Amino acid sequence: MPDIAPGQAAAARGGLDAFIAGLPKAELHVHHVGSASPRIVAELAARHPGSKVPADPSALADFFTFRDFAHFIEVYLAVVDLIRDAEDVRLLTFEVARDLARQNVRYAELTVTPYSSTRRGIPGEAFMEAIEDARKAAEAELGVTLRWCFDIPGEAGLVSAEETTRLALDLQPDGLVSFGLGGPEIGVPRPQFKPYFDRARAAGLHSVPHAGETTGPQTVWDAINELGAERIGHGTSSAQDPRLLAHLAEHRIPLEVCPTSNIATRAVAALEEHPITAFVEAGVLVTVNSDDPPMFGTDLNTEYEVAARLLGLDPAGVAALAKNAVEVSFMDTAGKARLTAEIDAYTAAWG
Repeated sequence: MPDIAPGQAAAARGGLDAFIAGLPKAELHVHHVGSASPRIVAELAARHPGSKVPADPSALADFFTFRDFAHFIEVYLAVVDLIRDAEDVRLLTFEVARDLARQNVRYAELTVTPYSSTRRGIPGEAFMEAIEDARKAAEAELGVTLRWCFDIPGEAGLVSAEETTRLALDLQPDGLVSFGLGGPEIGVPRPQFKPYFDRARAAGLHSVPHAGETTGPQTVWDAINELGAERIGHGTSSAQDPRLLAHLAEHRIPLEVCPTSNIATRAVAALEEHPITAFVEAGVLVTVNSDDPPMFGTDLNTEYEVAARLLGLDPAGVAALAKNAVEVSFMDTAGKARLTAEIDAYTAAWG
C-alpha cells in the first residue's frame, strides 16, 4: 500500500464525509424524546419553568455530559418531563423529522415511549393524534417517512408494559410497525416481558428490544429466545460470546449499532474498543444509528463517519452499510426498492 501523506489522508476523510452527508439513508434506532435538539429542549424548558433542564441552549452541553448509564437515564427522564401536552408532542415529532431530513434520511423508525406521556396526563388518543399529524406533515413537507416503534420503559416495570401494550393494540396508529423495550438493563430481566411481546407479535408488530447494551450476552439470548427479537438494539456485549455471534450471523438477526452513544453512556470505554469490527468480522449484519443524537453531541452522519473509520470503509462500503438499514427495516418492498435504487444511483454518480 503506498504511503499517504497527512494532507492526502485529511482530504480523503473530507471527501468521504461529504459523500456521507449527501447519502440517502434509513435510521432504525433513534429515540423520540432523545432526538430533541438543544433549541427545542430549551424552548420546552422555557414553556415549563421549574424543570431541572436549563432553558439556555448553551448550558445544555454540560447538562448532557453523563457520568454513567444511570446518570444518562436520570437526565433523559428530566427531558421527558418537559413533554406535557399534545402540542409539545407534535412540535417535538415534527422537529425531529426536520433534523432527519437535513441529513438526507428518507425513512426512520422512531422509538416512541407513549407511557412516559400518558402517565404525565396526556390522553392516549391525543398522543396518537399528535404523532400521526406530525408524521403526515413530515412526509408531505419534508419528504421523510416516519414509522413508530412503541417502547416499554423497562425501569417502570410491568405496569408500563401493560399500558404500552394496551396503547399499541387498542389505539394502534397507522405508523406503528414494531414493539420495543428500553431503559436500564441491570435489574430488569427480559423474560418478564414475554407475555407483552407475545401479544404485540400476535397483532403483527415486529420485535426490536434493546439488549446487551450494559449487561452481558445472556440478555441478548433472552431477547431472542423469550421476546422473539428480529433486531437487537445495541447488542454491544454480543462480542463476548462467539456462539452468540455465530447465531446472529446464521439467523441474520441484525444489531442496531450506536457507537457514540455507547461511549457517552460508558457502555464501551473508548471508540477504539468498540465491537463493531468484531461484529462485521463474524458476519453479523449491522446497521449504524444515532440513538439520542443531541444528548450525545452527534447525528446520523457523524455515526457513519465513525463507523467508516473503525471499519476502514470507502464510499462503496459506506453505501453497503446504508443498504443494510434499508434491507432490515420494516419498510414495504416497494419502498425498500426505491431507497436502495436511490443509494445505488447516488453512489454511482459520486463515482
